Amino acid sequence: MRSRRSSVARLDTELVRRGLARSRTQAAKLIADGAVSVDGASVTRPSHAVVDEAAIEVAATDLGRYASRAGHKLAGALQAFPAIDPHGARCLDAGASTGGFTDVLLQAGAAEVVAVDVGHGQLVEPLRRDVRVQVHEGLNVRDMTPADIGGPAALTVADLSFISLTLVLAPLAACTERGGDLLVMVKPQFEVGRERLARTGVVGSDSERRRAVTSVAEAAVAAGLALCGLAASPLPGQDGNVEYFLWLRRAEEGTDAGGPEHAPDPAAWVAAEWPTTHTEEAPA
Repeated sequence: MRSRRSSVARLDTELVRRGLARSRTQAAKLIADGAVSVDGASVTRPSHAVVDEAAIEVAATDLGRYASRAGHKLAGALQAFPAIDPHGARCLDAGASTGGFTDVLLQAGAAEVVAVDVGHGQLVEPLRRDVRVQVHEGLNVRDMTPADIGGPAALTVADLSFISLTLVLAPLAACTERGGDLLVMVKPQFEVGRERLARTGVVGSDSERRRAVTSVAEAAVAAGLALCGLAASPLPGQDGNVEYFLWLRRAEEGTDAGGPEHAPDPAAWVAAEWPTTHTEEAPA
């Protein structure tokens, strides 16, 4: 009798098939972090070919706690700003992608998360199937209105790429309840302009990074938002860029406390709040 021929698959694909990773993106991170072994040997290439009889093990690692690496960034920001509590709240995740931020919010007790992304099919299946998650794909945050997402959210988080936050803070504010919080990730590489970006894609100058954060803070004040806090992301971004979280708040109904005439000078505020330390080395 002819023996059954073993099938061969990529390691990242096989991790997902066996339920050892939520997505190929997460699988690739686990592999790159050295957490995956095949037949007792550590493997660091997602494309490594494995047969279906191979013994695959994933070591315990905090990197796999959320749907994507980005989740650790938001988790760190929530630790930096303990006054922001997603528990029981209806939240908006702008730029949800694979769902790292959404995952963090749910694990923090959010009652509901509206996951918005201009793309399609990126959100990992466990989150897509979660009854607490409302998925809105093909929706450009720049054009988003409260009606598009079923009304404003109590807490808005944002992780957007290839667009300046200065262009989306007004719709993000409109989609946040009065008195609600916004926690937005500032990526200097998308704020400084191509002419100031090194060939490596990294904003290496602290002064350039500060200028980028200041421009976002100015846009936030112009959108009627109060500046509440600033912290460096615990993990670097694309190509090793240092990124930051801005904590903003929309004014209560009937008040203008977040208006420009009552706000501190954004440049002076950013200078006073500027983080003295940040993490520049972390798993890719």
